[in-house]
Amino acid sequence: MAVRLLASAALLAVLSIPASASVVSIGSTSASLCYQAAESPVEPGFTALRVCDTALHEEGLSGHDRVATHVNRGILRLRRNQVDQAISDFDRAMELDPNQPEAYLNKGAAMIRQRNPGEALGLFTMAIERNTSRPELAHFGRAIANEALGNARQAYRDYRRASELDPDWAEPRAELSRFRVVRD
Repeated sequence: MAVRLLASAALLAVLSIPASASVVSIGSTSASLCYQAAESPVEPGFTALRVCDTALHEEGLSGHDRVATHVNRGILRLRRNQVDQAISDFDRAMELDPNQPEAYLNKGAAMIRQRNPGEALGLFTMAIERNTSRPELAHFGRAIANEALGNARQAYRDYRRASELDPDWAEPRAELSRFRVVRD
């Protein structure tokens, strides 16, 4: 399937920005450390991934903490460019809790990295519908997907919404500056 992708600054930005809507885990020590690693701006090492693995394999986690740990480990994997493994974690989180918005948001970011804007579009929309804690990221990602699919009006609306949700975030404003609004 041939999909037209724009080499826009927005797409390049998402490809370089790690997914970052982690899920709070307060249950076990390893699950909490996994969450802290996913929240940290520091590049995750193998130790961070091992902490998440330990939480998932050796500790009795609550259902919420198990879902959260899959999302958080997926974020760490995505930041290490282990996209397929990250997607597996997000998929597992969605299997365990189909209403977990951060799993959809982060899988959407992974789909953008895999240059699959069609699937990313639906995932970002589901994250918004499920009340993601980072709606500005979901709207920004959805804008990138829409733009890649040739839906300029929808892309503009989502860039504008991302900018409204986080007025201090420069990237949505920069993307909006590329558009010229023409009244019909």
